[in-house]
Parts: sequence; C-alpha cells; structure tokens
Amino acid sequence: MSKIDSEARERPTTYGMELDNLETKHSDNGALVRLGKKPVLKRNFGFMSILGFSCTITITWEAFLFVFAPSLENGGPAGVVYGYLFVWLGTLSVFITLAEAVSMAPTSGGQYHWVAMLSPLKYQKFLSYITGWFTVLGWQAFVASAGFLCGTMLQGLVVLTDASYVPHPYHGVLFFWASIIFSVIINTLVSSWLPKFEGVILILHILGFFAILLPLVILGPHDTADDVFRKFVNGGMWPTNGLSFFVGLLGNVFAFFGADGAIHMSEEIQNATTVVPQAIVFSVLLNGALGFGMAVAILFCLGNIDAAITSPTTYPFMEIFQQAVQSTRGAAVMVALIITLALCATVGIVASSSRQLWAFSRDRGVPFWRRLQRVNSKSAVPVLAVSVTTAISCLLALIVLGSTTAFNDLVSFSVVGLFGSYFMVAALLLYRRIRGDIKLYASSSDALTNVPGAELTWGPWRIPGILGILNNSFAVIYLVIIFFFSFWPPTINPTPATMNYSSLMLGACMIFSLLYWVLRARKEYKGPVVEI
Repeated sequence: MSKIDSEARERPTTYGMELDNLETKHSDNGALVRLGKKPVLKRNFGFMSILGFSCTITITWEAFLFVFAPSLENGGPAGVVYGYLFVWLGTLSVFITLAEAVSMAPTSGGQYHWVAMLSPLKYQKFLSYITGWFTVLGWQAFVASAGFLCGTMLQGLVVLTDASYVPHPYHGVLFFWASIIFSVIINTLVSSWLPKFEGVILILHILGFFAILLPLVILGPHDTADDVFRKFVNGGMWPTNGLSFFVGLLGNVFAFFGADGAIHMSEEIQNATTVVPQAIVFSVLLNGALGFGMAVAILFCLGNIDAAITSPTTYPFMEIFQQAVQSTRGAAVMVALIITLALCATVGIVASSSRQLWAFSRDRGVPFWRRLQRVNSKSAVPVLAVSVTTAISCLLALIVLGSTTAFNDLVSFSVVGLFGSYFMVAALLLYRRIRGDIKLYASSSDALTNVPGAELTWGPWRIPGILGILNNSFAVIYLVIIFFFSFWPPTINPTPATMNYSSLMLGACMIFSLLYWVLRARKEYKGPVVEI
C-alpha cells in the first residue's frame, strides 16, 4: 500500500464514498459537503450583498486618503501614481489566483485549507498549520488597524472642528473601542441585517466617491501634470529612486487590503463556487478604478503639502479638504463621510476575521479550539470567535498609549501575515497546475474532493491554459516583492521611533505558534477535518 493510501485511510471518511443521503447535488451546501464539512452557518448573502461586503472592506479610494502620505515621502507624486498602477495590477493577479482556489474549495478557512489540499501529503499538515497562523495573525492585526484608523480619524475630526480641543492618546483608545463595539453589535445582535447593511453601504461607497471628488476637483488648487506624473521624491535617502519607489509601495498595498474578506464568508454565501470569485475580482476592478481616480485628483489638488503633512489632525487629507473648500464645516462633512465608510468597513473586517478564526478553530489549529468552534444556535454566528477577535483588538489598542509608531508597525504586520498566506497558496497552485495534477470540474460528482488525500478538481471559475499559468506566476513574483519590502523602514537610517518592527512581531508570533505546535497542535491538528 502506498503512503498516500495509508494516510488517506486514517481519515474518518473514505474519499471515494458517495454522499447521496446528504442531497449535495445542485444545492448551495453541496460544494461544502464535498469538502467534508457540515453546513452550520446561514447562507444569507447573494452576489450584490457579498459584492458590497467585499468592496466596503477594501474601500480603496477611502483607504488611499488615509495612507498616501508615506508614499509621497518615498516616491513622490509620480511614485504614488505608478506605484498604484503596479499594486492594482499585482492585486488583481493575486485575487484572480485566490478566486480560482475559492472556486475549488469555498470554505471559511480559505488559505490554510487550500494549502492543505495542494501540498504534498508529507508536508500538508505543517504547511497548512503555519499558513493558518499567518492568516489568523494577519486578520487579527487588520481588525486592530481598522479600529485604530477609525478612532484616530474621529479624534482628528474633533481637532478639525474645535480649536480648543487638546487631544490625548487615551481619547484615541476610547474612540477605537467605540468603533469596535459598533462593529460587534452589527455582527452579533443584528447579524441578520448584515447582508442588507452591506448592500446599502456599497451604494454609499460609490456615491460618496463623487461627493468627495467633485468639491475637491472643482474648488481645490490645481498642480501641473508635470508635478503629478514626473516628480519623484526620495525622502528616505535611499541610494536610488527605484529603491525608494519600492519602499513607498506599502501605502498603496494597504489601500487594497482585505479583498479576501468575502472568501472567509464563503459558508454564508449562496452559490459560493461562482459568486465569491466573481465578487472579489469585480471588487478589485471597481475599487481599483475608483481609487485611481481619487489618487490622481488628490495629487492634483495637494495645495500646501507642508501644512497638510504637519496638520494637527495627523491626517493630511483633512487639511487638503479644508484648503480645497475653504470651509471648516464643509471639510468636516467630507471627513465625516470618510469616517462613516471606514466604520462600515470595520464591520466587515470583524466579520471576516472572526469567521477565519472560527474555521481554524473548527480544524483544531489554535488554543481553546473546542470553545471557539461553537456557533450560536439562534443566530448561526460564531459569537465566541467574534468576542475573542474583539478582545484582541481592544487589548492591542492599548499600544497607542505607549507608542503610535509601534501600532503603525502592526499595520505592516497585517500585510506580512496575509501576504505570506497568499504566497503559500499561489506558489502551491502554480506547482500543481504546471504538473497537471488538477482535473476538470465535474458538477455531477458527489465524492469528496479538494481535501488532503483526495483528487484535486478545478471549480467552475478559473483561468485556463497558459494564461492561468502566466497570471499565477506573476502573482507569485508580486507577492515576493511586497512581502520583502514590507519589513523595510521608511528611511535608510531609521531611529528607534521610525524603525519597522514587523519582523520582530512576526518572529515572536511564529515562535509562539511553533511552541504550540510542538507541545500540542502536532497531535491535534490534522489539517482540515472531515466532519461527515
């Protein structure tokens, strides 16, 4: 008997068995059953609601306003424009690759499940475990980053409208907690409203773009095309402008962050094998177009950039709005719209993060997995996973009291965690497709598929032939570049205050996960558990 056969026999279910009694054919839960998972969450999302969910987590045009200032330091206006286009293309390539994977296996676990099914059986357990931890850490850090942005922007809005206000770090923490609590209420007490909520926010996301863009372009000062498209800046004093350009990419990367949120909601989406891929790819295209329009507009309307960068609000875009409309009240309304959309994005980020933690707990990858895998019988929501996600982010908020720089490194850490997990999936999918190990999709089959030890089959959504290989290859190259530069500080001679500590945080978290692996997880974690 081969090693693969013997390992497959250790599973609680034979991989070739028929599942007629579970009525998997042509049902929303059929694909999940073929992955060996019991459907326990309600499928409340359709295409438009999950498209709204995906778009409003990413909020690219809004997020660009939050984070474009560091890219101006390393790259300048021209670096921002061309860096944005490079990141948009790279992000599209990555999420086309992930869309192929989610069409094969639409599970809330996402990356760690795909790594388990694509890895050689000899390595699948450990590689899947590490990928799961990368994803958990990336999403938990992303929740904290979103809460931080909402909290500090609310504080900045108060500074903008009240000259007598003296900001204190603990005020930002309280605003942070309020933002997270709002997200938890939507995710738990009124969870059935979430799909409708996201559909409404999608409309606000699109209309809000024009509500910000038109006053900015019509009323604001205008720079020349040469200033925008040909002016490079090397504020980090790197040896070349090219190196400075790559260091400055992280702001544009963060503007596209979270597009995989819909993936971790897969078990709550109707017809997930096609709807999820379509939603995430369309959201990258739509958000990318809106974001590029906002990027060009804000760069043409920078005005007094020194005043913007040194603004007491700590957010340059607030000062740029005020310079454009020449009215504090007008600028405050524009800022309030941005904050509203950021708060709504945090709702989706909490939802996706908690579902990913719940899925990894279901497969026994984290401490206390027996409790974390529980789902509320009335709401069909993993309430404890939501609670733990909330607690982690609220504790991380306390870092603001000691060091804002350390918290900014947490933003970098979220990029490191998620891009590390994306790379594992993209590299293994490329390996399998070049070898020809993945068979064509067969919708009529009810046998278990795309789990460790079973055959690999494409889902109904994929890029066929050489085009798929080329896209997959470019995604791998792009992920390596971004992962490498996400550890770099903004200047060639960083001080302790400007140093990028994401490598230290990654090392500490990986040491913890490896210790847990040695002490317990290697005995309990077997990869995605076959539950049927």
